[in-house]
Amino acid sequence: MQNNQIMMKEKLGLFGILKETLTILHKNPSFIILAFLTSLPLFCSLLAHEIFFQQTIIETTKSQPQDSEGVLCSVATNGLSSCVYHWIGDNGPLHTIEEIIENLTGRYLLLGLSYLGIVHLLDLFCTIVIVNSAAVIYAGENHINAKEMWNRAIKGVSLKGPFITSIYALLMSSLSLLGLVSLVTNFYMTSRAILFTVFFGLLCIVWLAKHMEWNAIWNMGVVLSVLEEKQGVIALGVSAYISRGCRRRGLFLMLIFFVWRLALRLSCLYVGWSEGGSGIGVTAAHVSLVCFGNVLKWVAFMVYFYDCKKRFLEKKIDVEQGSAAEALK
Repeated sequence: MQNNQIMMKEKLGLFGILKETLTILHKNPSFIILAFLTSLPLFCSLLAHEIFFQQTIIETTKSQPQDSEGVLCSVATNGLSSCVYHWIGDNGPLHTIEEIIENLTGRYLLLGLSYLGIVHLLDLFCTIVIVNSAAVIYAGENHINAKEMWNRAIKGVSLKGPFITSIYALLMSSLSLLGLVSLVTNFYMTSRAILFTVFFGLLCIVWLAKHMEWNAIWNMGVVLSVLEEKQGVIALGVSAYISRGCRRRGLFLMLIFFVWRLALRLSCLYVGWSEGGSGIGVTAAHVSLVCFGNVLKWVAFMVYFYDCKKRFLEKKIDVEQGSAAEALK
């Protein structure tokens, strides 16, 4: 019944999805209360993780020495001049990288383990509750209290499916982000050679766009595994299949939340860099806004999932009706 009511809704564009997301939050104050309560454990774990992360990033950045720089120029056989920039002395980039790895590997390893073992699980729990509760409101059940919403959100939901799907999504997103970081690093290292700068700059833009598009598919796969009995590769495959023709909206939807998160990250790091630490108040405000953005993101992707599903089913029906009409001729 809930699915049928949602499928009867009109098709949405990007701004329509954002409008529906804000409407869901506005329709039922109980949803805001439930989202706040379920986000509290995530907030506490993110706060501790964020403080440790900022200190590690600041130490990593400030550990880079000011290197002396030299330029080696040569003339190629075709008459074009080429310049190779390099650092000289014992404090070259390789020496700096070795020092950073030696001093901070343990910290980054601890950050990764704490994220996977604590933050990711709490985030997944919030995702399950938020997606299920928002779907109930989106289906038209506005007059429902927080307790009933909580019971319906966790009733009959298995953690196994969403957990497996989220691990796949996290792994692929991390690999894609690693590729993007590698391209940005090459862009920085070749920033004085115009040809390479243009080449790696274009690659960075293209990869960032694909990274956003892929993340939209993977996030919708997590939503699908929460709302339907699919998990892992199957959930991600179905997500990729039904989102065909809708991926541009998913890309821009993901880009909005990426810019939101990036702006919060950079502003917090800027305060931490200039003052030697962001302070508990600034960090708490930063994490609060991250949690708020997290709620908006999963509600938006729930709406996006049902919109993609509606469009896919309509296309399927049109194809079947067209095939039936051809058979009758």
